[in-house]
Amino acid sequence: MIVLASKSPVRAALLEQYGIVFIQKGCDFDEESIKSGDPVDFVYRAVLGKYELCKKEFGDNLPILTADTVVSVKGEILRKASSKDEAREILLKQSGNKVSIITCMKYVSKKLSMLDLSATDYFFKEFDKDDLERYLDSNEWQDKAGACMVEGFCRPYIEKVYGHESTAMGLCVEKLMPFLG
Repeated sequence: MIVLASKSPVRAALLEQYGIVFIQKGCDFDEESIKSGDPVDFVYRAVLGKYELCKKEFGDNLPILTADTVVSVKGEILRKASSKDEAREILLKQSGNKVSIITCMKYVSKKLSMLDLSATDYFFKEFDKDDLERYLDSNEWQDKAGACMVEGFCRPYIEKVYGHESTAMGLCVEKLMPFLG
C-alpha cells in the first residue's frame, strides 16, 4: 500500500490499471510560489515541494508518491486555462507544433527513494477550427494543464509520439513499477 499524494483522478486510474494498491490523499502545495519559467525546473521544484508538504501531513508510515506535470511548447509552460479565451490561446500554441509533456515523480519508502523526470513529446497536426470550438464549448479543457489531455481532444491530431503515454498522463508507471517490487 502506498499514498498517492495527488488529487488527480488520472494518476489514480493509472495506478489502478497497473494493480497498484494505494490510498489517495492530496496536498495543497502552492505551485504559484515557484518562481521559475523553465518547465523542467518548475516541475522538479513542484514535486519536491509537494513531497515535503505531504510528508509533514501524512508522516512516513506508508510509502509516499508525489508527481507533477507541465505542458510546454517551445520552452513555454502552458498552465491551466482560467477562461475559454485563454484555453483557445493555449491550444492554438500547440496546434501544428511539438508539445512536450514533462512529468516528475518522487517515491519514498522506508527502504528506498526514487526521483524521476520524464518527458513525452507529441507532434500535432493543425487543429480543425470547428473541432477546436466544439471542444472549447464542452468545457472539458477546464482544470487541465495545457487545456487538453492527449487521451481526449488531441488524440486525432497526433502525428508522432516519443516517450511513454503514462508520462503524458501524469505518472510514468513503467519507471515506477520496478521500485514497488
